[in-house]
Amino acid sequence: MPMPHRTMMQVIKRRLVGKEGSEKIKELRAILDELPGYRSGPYADVRKWVMQQMDLTRIRSKAVHRDSIAIHREGAAQVALVGAPNAGKSSLLHALSDIQIKVGGYAFTTTRPVAAVTRIKGVLIQLVEIPGLLPGASEGRGGGRALLGVLREADAIVYCHDASAPFQKLEEIRNEVGLAGIDKPAILAVTKLDESDEDALQYARAAFPDMGAVGVSVIDDRDLEAFRDAVWNLTGLIRVYTRLGDETSETPFAFQEGATTRDVAAALHKQLAVEIKAAKVWGPSAKFPGQQVGADHELKDGDAVEIVA
Repeated sequence: MPMPHRTMMQVIKRRLVGKEGSEKIKELRAILDELPGYRSGPYADVRKWVMQQMDLTRIRSKAVHRDSIAIHREGAAQVALVGAPNAGKSSLLHALSDIQIKVGGYAFTTTRPVAAVTRIKGVLIQLVEIPGLLPGASEGRGGGRALLGVLREADAIVYCHDASAPFQKLEEIRNEVGLAGIDKPAILAVTKLDESDEDALQYARAAFPDMGAVGVSVIDDRDLEAFRDAVWNLTGLIRVYTRLGDETSETPFAFQEGATTRDVAAALHKQLAVEIKAAKVWGPSAKFPGQQVGADHELKDGDAVEIVA
């Protein structure tokens, strides 16, 4: 009996994360070989989707993308840092990761997207600094189309704004992102708080009430920790640990909200997702420690799961 088709699609999409070109086509072929051979119904629709992905991948591989920049995805989520030139993006990326990048007090220090991973709540998250966007970016000014293409592939956006700069710059950036048709979960990081008016964060919150705003000074560890928490909430991820007997794993799996015990089984081994009969759960989603639940039990952040196959 194959796994439910919705779960199957989740597993397939997870297997394709970070794969492009020939590597993606190879993985898609392997998936086709594993799919049930039904000619109608939801499983047939899954097969059709996989074949469409193969065709699209071949087309992309043959095309020449003059206005594109490829960023290799790493970690459980990709979050883009966006803002005007000299908005503090490079300093923030440097403070949150081990990457060595050029940091300067002048515009256009960064000319191409820079990616780095940082560990938040035990999970690797990729941050991508987008070089300063200019008015007219959506029409190609300053290489804007390529930069917005990188932004379009991200899971979420952190708008970075220099606390001492006029809000007009941030409004222009958001306008260009909107003109490009990009709509992602977003927060506002008000940077360089140590160099500005102490009320700068409150002014920003009043000016942009539709975005949650967090203040950041890269020399303040408490600010950086609060920023990490805000980024974690932005991703919509939950942490799930595996358990065997009395031993709980130290490193969690990361899933989107709504993940089930079957998703955990699939992350451990694709065949386990088919064979799972039940699971034991410790944590927020359990009524009591070690509660036995079904394969479609919805998990919460911090749960520990032992699969019963």
